[in-house]
Amino acid sequence: MAYVAVSAISHPGLLRERNEDSLVVGPWTLCGTVTENPQTLVFPLGTPLVVAVADGLGGHPGGEVASSLVARQLAALGPALTSEVAVRDAVNACNRAVYQAAGGDEETALTAMGTTVAGVVVQADSVLVFNVGDSQVFAAGGDGLRQVSVDDNPPHPPGRTVSLVTQCLGGSPTYRAVQPHVTSETPAPDERYLICSDGLTDPVPTDVLDEILAEHDDGRAAFELWKAAIEAGGPDNITVAVVRIGQE
Repeated sequence: MAYVAVSAISHPGLLRERNEDSLVVGPWTLCGTVTENPQTLVFPLGTPLVVAVADGLGGHPGGEVASSLVARQLAALGPALTSEVAVRDAVNACNRAVYQAAGGDEETALTAMGTTVAGVVVQADSVLVFNVGDSQVFAAGGDGLRQVSVDDNPPHPPGRTVSLVTQCLGGSPTYRAVQPHVTSETPAPDERYLICSDGLTDPVPTDVLDEILAEHDDGRAAFELWKAAIEAGGPDNITVAVVRIGQE
């Protein structure tokens, strides 16, 4: 029987007072939680399974509110995400929900709250990859690690990261439509997916991520990725999910 194993960990890092990241794995959500031990959940392959990370915008109010709202909405919509169009519609609905929860056209304490989102929807014969913002999705296989999400960052010098994003869910006093990046992939038999917030990818080089995923799987891979971010200074919230499709 084919199955999907998802191993995940979420942690505030070493410099942030709280965790504004949220995670959705199928019907389960982890919002603003501190974990140091990865959890692995196993699902039968068939019904669409959404796995996504939402990273609340730092410097804006209510980042944890925005990210948790998106995680919970995706958890509710997950089984219906059967196509690229459905995923795009769901992400757009999340954007509207964040704006409305921030008060809509009325100024509130949550005005301009926002979040990024990145994830996959695992189906019986394909994987839908989606994102808005700079949280990332990678595919890890025999040819190494390749990024399959699209960063919404302004241009910046090679080798330097930029904390600004050109689009996100919410994040503005007035409503702004988004253009979600959504693509469909047919995964290779040995391919896994890494979904993470930039608390992992900013301090840890891609070649280190590749080495860890080449050596470890499931919970151990998630733990070693988190550990690498902590050893690199843990400057931001760190949320990691490793997705593997297997056969019993």
